[in-house]
Amino acid sequence: MKTMERDIEEIQQFSGKSSGVRLSGVTKIFPQMEGNGEFVAVRNIDLNITDGELVTLLGPSGCGKTTTLRMISGFEYPTSGEIFIGDRPMANVPPNKRGISMVFQSYALFPHLNIYENIAYGLRVKKLSKSVIREQTNKVIKLMQLSGMESRFPSQLSGGQQQRVALARAIVIEPKVLLFDEPLSNLDAKLREHMRDELRSLQKRLGITSLYVTHDQSEAMAISDKIVIMDKGDLVQMGSPKEIYEYPNSPFVANFIGKANFLRCELKELKDGSAFVKVGDVPITVPNPGPVEIEAGGQYCLCIRPESIELMPEGDGIPGVISRATYFGSKMEYEVQMGDNHLIVEIYNPQLSVLFHEGDHVKAKLDLECIRVLKKEEIIQD
Repeated sequence: MKTMERDIEEIQQFSGKSSGVRLSGVTKIFPQMEGNGEFVAVRNIDLNITDGELVTLLGPSGCGKTTTLRMISGFEYPTSGEIFIGDRPMANVPPNKRGISMVFQSYALFPHLNIYENIAYGLRVKKLSKSVIREQTNKVIKLMQLSGMESRFPSQLSGGQQQRVALARAIVIEPKVLLFDEPLSNLDAKLREHMRDELRSLQKRLGITSLYVTHDQSEAMAISDKIVIMDKGDLVQMGSPKEIYEYPNSPFVANFIGKANFLRCELKELKDGSAFVKVGDVPITVPNPGPVEIEAGGQYCLCIRPESIELMPEGDGIPGVISRATYFGSKMEYEVQMGDNHLIVEIYNPQLSVLFHEGDHVKAKLDLECIRVLKKEEIIQD
């Protein structure tokens, strides 16, 4: 019992200095290398990360997520707007004075220092006493399950072990905020999944405010309290993984997080929380359309996830023909041609399902509760 209490006290020690992060109207503009033009990397972002949250910045390459992380860390300064860590504005505060630790994609371990020395490095820079450095470092080594590896060098460790050392070095200085720049992208798929779960478990135990950058959608879904979707420098949607997946606010978000089908529709009426639409000549009542509004001249589409469609050999449903059938073990993925449209359908646990083959005629039944109505974007294909 005393051992458990001592472990809890040691964990709480590293979370006691955690702080929230707030961005207000933050913009970053870079001059173009050629000519007099400018490149807007981040545009007028407002973001609030509460103490202890893990928030992921997610988006395609060039969307501004890494620039945002670098501005919070102090490696870049915003062109306009303000950044706060806790209640303290960060204008002109250098990186080493912000109370931040960063975990990099490449781990950035010192190859000439052993594991103990790598972890203790930040404490030595702070010029703490040898006894404090030894006590702090040993606590983190135990916490990160690195006991017995203290005298090894980074080249003698696996990728997962190196990642643990990088995390240990980040938390040993008791940061207010942890920043992660695609920390798992160098690991193979199996190890990445294991380390993802381990990292999330550690962050929950420590309760340190964390900002995580990745382009991996499944990684973001698995670890985040909130996800921030960015595109072309703009913050386009923010919410819990469930909110982002089930209620995307645009075809871009729906297509970026998981897979989605889009069907052009005419939005006729919104009444009592339902949307009344027409797909071609077929009227459909959508009981849970999401936060859509009718705009004059607006164009709309239905969005439905592949797992929210049932395929049947006959019965009520939209007729179509299987144009592709792909077996993934845990699921079957079908492409169903329906005139000029096609739907992607995912059927999980295929051992217990009716299997279809290319050329089979089927009926597709849409789960109306899972359909959302979105404003049409250029992503919708003819």
